[in-house]
Amino acid sequence: MIKIEELIHAYIHSHCDFEKELVLTNYFQADWEADILVIDSDGFSHEIEIKLSKSDFKNDFRKSYLNKETGEKFLKHDKISCGDYVCNAFSFLLPMGMVDQSLIPEHCGIIEFYHNVDTWDTEFYLLRAPRKLHEDSYWKLNDKDLFIRKMALNLLQRKMEIKGKHEELIFKNPFEIKNKK
Repeated sequence: MIKIEELIHAYIHSHCDFEKELVLTNYFQADWEADILVIDSDGFSHEIEIKLSKSDFKNDFRKSYLNKETGEKFLKHDKISCGDYVCNAFSFLLPMGMVDQSLIPEHCGIIEFYHNVDTWDTEFYLLRAPRKLHEDSYWKLNDKDLFIRKMALNLLQRKMEIKGKHEELIFKNPFEIKNKK
């Protein structure tokens, strides 16, 4: 069975243009983590959610958001379908035939994949393009400078995480450091 990291690698390297698109994986936006987030040069954003099991797929429709100001609770796909979501498009990336297409809401794109374990080739099939949810640029809805700072911090944290797997690292609590200054 292909691992999710291998699937992501295969997809982004066969479908993304790194010279024209910003491609992020496992990126938190709003209250959910995007498995793949692609933002083109015009600011058009597309979230791709990977589901490898039927139960994981079904659970995606139970995810909710709590508005801190009003206390109102919203389901993730209710927000997405009405255009009240940061991304311009949303798609599911699924194993071939895992979910009947009629169970996938019309606003969602459908990308299926077939992974050949003998050759380690993975093929992707766009079954339905995602519906454009709204016209706003990702940068109109997000502070670009803050986004870049968060990306830089994330890169630093991942570097330390990888380095820490090879040797023991000891870091002081950053909150204690700030309090002493």
